[in-house]
Amino acid sequence: MVREVLTCSVGQCGIQLGHRVWVQYCAEHGVTEKGENPDKSDDGTFQCFFEETAAGQYVPRNLSVDLEPNCIDDVKNSLHAAIFHPEFLLAGKEDAANNFARGHYTVGKEIIDKVNDRLRKLVDN
Repeated sequence: MVREVLTCSVGQCGIQLGHRVWVQYCAEHGVTEKGENPDKSDDGTFQCFFEETAAGQYVPRNLSVDLEPNCIDDVKNSLHAAIFHPEFLLAGKEDAANNFARGHYTVGKEIIDKVNDRLRKLVDN
């Protein structure tokens, strides 16, 4: 049985760092920008990081969350955008303006249920 590694990228720094980590994972395991793995000689160990879809595409076991949509949009418009499942790229409508209370009690409160739902879905797959 293959063990699974899930990653959660939160906020601007987390998303940018997480995106670069996934680009590196793709390079190390031979997964293309479209989520294909043409290297059939691999022993399948990369599947602890990637999940295979019904179409045969490999997508990261990753959840990215930010209150501001700009960082998520950067990932969606990147070279490796096709590997990320859009359901696991969550963006709010406005940022918390470097204010913890605003992010925790108002703006963040609106998105937390969706984050918990997507995290449960990622764990259950």
